[in-house]
Amino acid sequence: MLKLNKRDTLLFVIVTAMVLLAPFLLNPFPQGSSMAQMFNAGYPDLMQRFVIFGILVIGFNILFGLTGYLSFGHAAFLGIGSYAAVWMFKLLSMNIIPALILSMIIAGIFSLAIGYVSLRRSGIYFSILTLAFAQMSYNLAYSVLGNPSSSYNLTNGETGLQLALDDPRILDGAAAANGALPVTKLFGLAMRDSYNLNVGGWLFTFNVGYYVAGILMLISFYVSIRIFRSPFGMMLRAVKSNQQRMNYTGLNTKPYTLAAFVISGMYAGLAGGLLSSMDPLAGAERMHWTASGEIVIMAILGGVGTLIGPIVGAGFNEYFKNILSKINDGVLHQWLSFLPDGLENFIVGILHYFVGKGWHLTLGLLFMLVIIFLPGGLVEGGQRLAKMFKSKKTDDESDSNNTPAE
Repeated sequence: MLKLNKRDTLLFVIVTAMVLLAPFLLNPFPQGSSMAQMFNAGYPDLMQRFVIFGILVIGFNILFGLTGYLSFGHAAFLGIGSYAAVWMFKLLSMNIIPALILSMIIAGIFSLAIGYVSLRRSGIYFSILTLAFAQMSYNLAYSVLGNPSSSYNLTNGETGLQLALDDPRILDGAAAANGALPVTKLFGLAMRDSYNLNVGGWLFTFNVGYYVAGILMLISFYVSIRIFRSPFGMMLRAVKSNQQRMNYTGLNTKPYTLAAFVISGMYAGLAGGLLSSMDPLAGAERMHWTASGEIVIMAILGGVGTLIGPIVGAGFNEYFKNILSKINDGVLHQWLSFLPDGLENFIVGILHYFVGKGWHLTLGLLFMLVIIFLPGGLVEGGQRLAKMFKSKKTDDESDSNNTPAE
């Protein structure tokens, strides 16, 4: 099926089911309940981020997971894709297809140029070069190319590039029928359109933008599987295993690593274009080094070099970021109201630094725990659990077979 082996086909079916059923899976509690306010994540914008960042980390995994080259500058391609998409919305049409195509092309061109220079070095030197290029891109977008009073204002500086009523939009016209800014769409379907399904006390939201991004993530995931199983993917694994030995045999590995870098950059450009397609605004903060670090964290959380790891890592990061940032002192007091007042206030005073605005600290601790106890990421944790249950089942069957007949 789809030229995948049985195991990869099963994995692809599982991911497809997760994407299609996400509105149900991410809303486990009835609408309006205190648990739903904290733990439900079936909101259109959040579900969009799940799959968009899944695309981003899938692409990053092709570079880092297969070749071992750690890039600290992938957020630059994310930002470039975002800016390219918004410019397409401003100049041509609000249809997202031309915007996404341009995002991938521009990100591919930039990744080709940056990769050609950076891949002259390996290891930490490669990482530092990509970080330097990313920060250069960020500063260009934030100031040099973002001066509103300049004739070459391409990024609009700290305000960010956004739509305006007087944009030409050659194919669509400047404004919507009611005089408001037009919305992004795919052949008449607006990305913000949603259908709400009420079942008992549950509310499930099916958003057009989410499913468009979800389908693109499934395509990206399928391409990633094919790359992993291809001779090209085997060559990239050989580079990761021992690039120096390959060079000694006379094989030039640079075209392979450069191709992986460009493919990875185009994935990031697609993710940036999708972010702008869901909300037509592009800002320089998407290119900051902290955004690149978050990409690395998501990849490591899920499991570097695994197929489903990037999706798991991106979902884990975005989900817990959403939950931890919503918890405040009032919620903590509500949860701990059964304790004596003095003890309750003491515990809330401690937890205050780990939730709300301090969610970064908790997420950092979770990341440390994964690194220490699950070096292979959350996928390794799942493999350990599967192996444990499998061995337990085998032991039970062995015991039943060894029981003497009465």
